[in-house]
Amino acid sequence: MGAFKQLFHFGWEQALSCVFPVVIFGSLALTKVISLPFLPRYDWLLIIFLFMQWWMVRSRLETKDELKVITLFHIIGLALEIFKVNMGSWSYPEEGFFKVFGVPLYSGFMYASVASYLCQAWRRLNVELVKWPPFFVVVPLATAIYLNFFIHHFWVDIRWWLAGLVMIVFLRSWVLYEVNGARYRMPLALSFVLIGFFIWVAENIATFFNAWEYPNQADAWSLVHLGKMSSWVLLVIVSFLIVATLKQIKKKYRHG
Repeated sequence: MGAFKQLFHFGWEQALSCVFPVVIFGSLALTKVISLPFLPRYDWLLIIFLFMQWWMVRSRLETKDELKVITLFHIIGLALEIFKVNMGSWSYPEEGFFKVFGVPLYSGFMYASVASYLCQAWRRLNVELVKWPPFFVVVPLATAIYLNFFIHHFWVDIRWWLAGLVMIVFLRSWVLYEVNGARYRMPLALSFVLIGFFIWVAENIATFFNAWEYPNQADAWSLVHLGKMSSWVLLVIVSFLIVATLKQIKKKYRHG
């Protein structure tokens, strides 16, 4: 019974941490079923997400420091979207006034929602890192993973080499988290895989609601290839490394 209670508390904290992603999926579903007037669907999604971001800071669900991190992810994600769309990896077939090089501005919020989840879960679960690698290892690794999303279109794809390097670098790293006063731990590499898997599940939901479209989904929706999960795991790693590094810097600044 105690284990069930802890699992419930863990699930509840996770659910609270996913407020922004839930709003995103809810909005995608709603705007597909209901046609809103005056503006194209993509533009309504942008307005909804901007309002949601404002409300989360206003209601103190997110701090101003977390907003800075989320904004950074919005920019990083939008840059990746513009490149990938123009390389033909996927597309946004619907009309919209607020589109840049074929990419609606709302798309950056889908990356920002990952950062929102990480920041929220970090604070709610009182996350601590054990045997975190040094700064000079983490930053180049995160940079290499992000750049590979671009470079593999023109050169070799080294994602599996990078994934192997991540396993080596974080082999001894653990994440400690708190649920209802009790402390637990998990191998950091395992947490990367788990979060990446659930994002892949979320991606299937998003494409079903026409958030974006892969070439094989042009005629009819189909399950996103399982191989895409590797991309999401790597993106989670980049996201986690950025959030963790910024928190480490902030911690040293406070105590320095």
